[in-house]
Amino acid sequence: MDTAPSALPGATTSPDTRHRRKVATAAALASAVEWYDYFVFGIAAALVLGDLYFPAGSPSAGVLASFATFAVGFLARPLGGVIAGHLGDKRGRKPMLVLALTLMGVATTGIGLLPTYATIGIAAPILLVVLRIMQGIAVGAQWGGAMLLATEYAPEGKRGVYGSVVQLGVPIGVVTANSVFLLAGAFTSESAFASWGWRVPFLIGLLVLGLAWYIHTRVEETPEFRQAEQALSEKEKGEKSSPLRTILRGHLGTVFLAGGSFAVNTATFYILITGVLDYTTRELDMERGAVLTVSLCVSLSQLVLIPASAALSDRVGRIRIYGFGAAGIALWAVPMFLLIDTGSLLWLAVGTFVASCFLSIMYGPQAALFAELFTPEMRYTGASLGYQIAAVFGGGLAPFVMVLLLEATDTSMSVSAYIIGLSVIALVSIKVLADRARSASAPTPTPAQSESSEG
Repeated sequence: MDTAPSALPGATTSPDTRHRRKVATAAALASAVEWYDYFVFGIAAALVLGDLYFPAGSPSAGVLASFATFAVGFLARPLGGVIAGHLGDKRGRKPMLVLALTLMGVATTGIGLLPTYATIGIAAPILLVVLRIMQGIAVGAQWGGAMLLATEYAPEGKRGVYGSVVQLGVPIGVVTANSVFLLAGAFTSESAFASWGWRVPFLIGLLVLGLAWYIHTRVEETPEFRQAEQALSEKEKGEKSSPLRTILRGHLGTVFLAGGSFAVNTATFYILITGVLDYTTRELDMERGAVLTVSLCVSLSQLVLIPASAALSDRVGRIRIYGFGAAGIALWAVPMFLLIDTGSLLWLAVGTFVASCFLSIMYGPQAALFAELFTPEMRYTGASLGYQIAAVFGGGLAPFVMVLLLEATDTSMSVSAYIIGLSVIALVSIKVLADRARSASAPTPTPAQSESSEG
């Protein structure tokens, strides 16, 4: 997997540079707008949703309820990955990406228009959960489609770089979501923000539908899928085949190793952008706008670090870069929270910036790494499942677990221990994947060599 070629093996025609860049740009924009829609919920969950949709006697209880709703979206992500993965491996990457973008646009706009508990009672949190599930299905379907559009169009030796443009959608989504919330807060009073200002970032998400139409009408299917489609068609003449069945029967271990390797990244990321936002504003009495500004600036640094680490992985190998990032997260988990606990904006920025650097080092090569774990005819299914399993057990539960740990232990060191535990799982998974890669690339001994070794 470390040395897998980035070319389009066996393709009859090679896309020109201009078309590759158009596809990569469309994939990056799809990722950015999808993640923007997804992240505005996390910010709103930390700031307002608890009071508006889950009124309770304790502020902690309201935050836990809103973070539980946040986590529900992650539980739905594997479902989106399975459905889109199966159909994406059978019918194409592009249609599933368009469907995912459309579903996300509808769900996000629906949240922006949803009445609160005070208006419609228990129906409000129920509908919020339903819309969050739709968001989860959409983002679960989107990542594989956008990632494969980019990596399967990648020229020789640049799969990591092309895959990283999709990964850039995450920091772009965070920066945009934070910026819109900052503007909404700046131009409204506290009461107006709680009443309607928080809805503006959700309603902007409607623009995603325009991008879905553009991809539907202007972007072609990937050459690797077209080649795999021909091979799959020949195979289906003799037997019924299913990418999901193939994964479950012969590659489930690889899926879980991929998920185990990435859970620490997604968990730490959501701790930084949602858990720390709640912790610093509610427990440390830090100003909301200042904390959002720090988060925005830290996310901007990822726009440089993610493609840089991806480009390096094209030269020295995915696993080496990926593992270095995971080890860095483990080593920084305790210092990060010691700095955050000072209540200083400066040390908050330092602590989260260093953590973000290690996250970026992992995230840059991750798309290419996951793509190279599976063959084209089952790649959408396998890569999506690995990513979404990590999202469920890492990202979706992380802010919820963080609040529980803080309430139970009254110390942020318990959150550091949680991150370190996930880091150990990641490093073990990465080691197994590296060993498998070495075994797969080792030359098979000839009969003469076998007899010689036995003698």
